Amino acid sequence: MELPEMNGKDERTKMSGQKTCDVAVIGAGVFGAWTAWHLAKRGKRVLLLEAYGPGHSRASSGGESRIIRMGYGADELYTRWSQRSLGQWKEFFAKTRQPLFLETGVLWMAGKNDARLRETAATLKRCGVVFEEYDRAALEKKYPQIALEEIQKGIFEPHSGVLMARRAVAAVVEDAVRLGVEYRCTQVSNPREARKVEHITTSQGERIVAGQFVFACGAWLGKIFPDVLGARIFPSRQEVFFFGIPAGETRFAPPSLPTWLFQEDLVYGMPDIESRGLKIAFDEHGERVDPDTQSRIVSPEMTKAVREYVARRFPALRDAPIVETRVCQYENTSSGDFLIDRHPEMENVWFAGGGSGHGFKHGPAVGEYLAGQILDGAQSAPRFSLDTKETTQNRAVY
Repeated sequence: MELPEMNGKDERTKMSGQKTCDVAVIGAGVFGAWTAWHLAKRGKRVLLLEAYGPGHSRASSGGESRIIRMGYGADELYTRWSQRSLGQWKEFFAKTRQPLFLETGVLWMAGKNDARLRETAATLKRCGVVFEEYDRAALEKKYPQIALEEIQKGIFEPHSGVLMARRAVAAVVEDAVRLGVEYRCTQVSNPREARKVEHITTSQGERIVAGQFVFACGAWLGKIFPDVLGARIFPSRQEVFFFGIPAGETRFAPPSLPTWLFQEDLVYGMPDIESRGLKIAFDEHGERVDPDTQSRIVSPEMTKAVREYVARRFPALRDAPIVETRVCQYENTSSGDFLIDRHPEMENVWFAGGGSGHGFKHGPAVGEYLAGQILDGAQSAPRFSLDTKETTQNRAVY
């Protein structure tokens, strides 16, 4: 899927002078792409600006796959946003004829401390989400390929699964362009005016004049707004591994194995999708990094830890080769709640970020929410406000 102005040279020659629009969205990750899409759907003139490209390799929205799940413990807000987003993702993929959601199911597993699973079950019931509960015996019978040491209980969401992330973001941008959004692959200057920003400038010298500016820049938000967000956005290094599946083996592909999360271990993964291997990653926050300059090579320490974990939980893959790795980043807020709010001093500048490792699935709901804030003055959710974002981390959303 080719996007306008991605091919460079002859397009760049046109990028001079001034461009006027209703809303300029800076950042074409999942939050920015869906915000531009929703604004265009409501008839606004939108310019979408991206420094590297939709779902690029350094983005928190990059990579092949992301989990979409309904379970958030007692946190009903995110369960309902997941429901809303999954409906929009599925509708979008059906309309564009791109099968980029895979209904693998999502399996939560917990040991003796099953309070979060009990809270999840209660919330899913309130929200009308279909799920199944398994005890240890049922888990052993259904998933013999998993070593269930210390695991006592599971919850299975049959209609949740995996979004093909990089391609999904590109598809949303492509459809936004069809709706009238103008796309630019360019870098922009940091806004500096007080009260109301009149324009920003691209690296090609074009002035972008807009009524509203949305900065959906993920891990770059703290670099663009160092005074306001430099101490409130925490980009963390997250290493991801894929283990090769033995020849002819089907126990690690869907439907035999769903997407899975070991709650107390803070480890998650996916089955063998598109023959890429078993995906696994630790959900603990890694070291703080610069998204532009951090090494994208996995560390020996994490490689050793992941190998040991796979041997423990998936003994048939004890000697499996690592066939692919990725290093990406979360952009965490202090609590894990999203940051969707106005700049405190620039009345027409908005922040959309703080995905905190769980945000990708919520792209449609974030875009819809922000469009409502900008166009309707809709009631805001206090937990997304800048005022709630601290300068020390105390993670509350998982």
